[in-house]
Amino acid sequence: MSDDLSAVANFLYEAGTLKQTKRTGWWMAGVREPESVAEHSWRTSLIASIIAKLEGADPARAAFLAVWHDTGETRTGDVNHLGKKYTDGEADARAIAADQVTGMPEALAQAVTDLIGEYEARESPEAVCARDADKLECMIQGIEYRAQGYENAQRWIDNSRGRIVTRSGQALADAVLETGSLDWLRAALGETKR
Repeated sequence: MSDDLSAVANFLYEAGTLKQTKRTGWWMAGVREPESVAEHSWRTSLIASIIAKLEGADPARAAFLAVWHDTGETRTGDVNHLGKKYTDGEADARAIAADQVTGMPEALAQAVTDLIGEYEARESPEAVCARDADKLECMIQGIEYRAQGYENAQRWIDNSRGRIVTRSGQALADAVLETGSLDWLRAALGETKR
């Protein structure tokens, strides 16, 4: 390969910072050690593939969009909704992506900027599924935090549930709300629900 991949290598190190970047909104709910952006993005990708499959969209594309959806937070950090009130609006994810791919091979740079653009436009079925997955993942995380005693997480649960738009995402959210966060373990152990 004749292309210089040093810009790609730099981006991979940059992306790794998301493993330490905490999702700051949870601090307002009292969560001392909230999940990282990378942890959130991983489960969001799984959920996106599930919602897309149920919706008849391309699950691989939806997961691909979801895994990239917060990469701009390497540059901005995770700005919670209250914090956005005091900035000049949301950072332009497309502009951030364009900066992040500077110096990368053109085909790769274009693929990344197109991907971020598709997610942000929320016009393709896969982008809609990925956005729903982002909200559903936040809702699930809120349920898990609430089960750990963080009662204030209920606000995130309610707000996230209200932002899910696909039929399958809404049905899955309802199923999640009716299921205990450790029901999977009880089922795996062959125990009955208490």
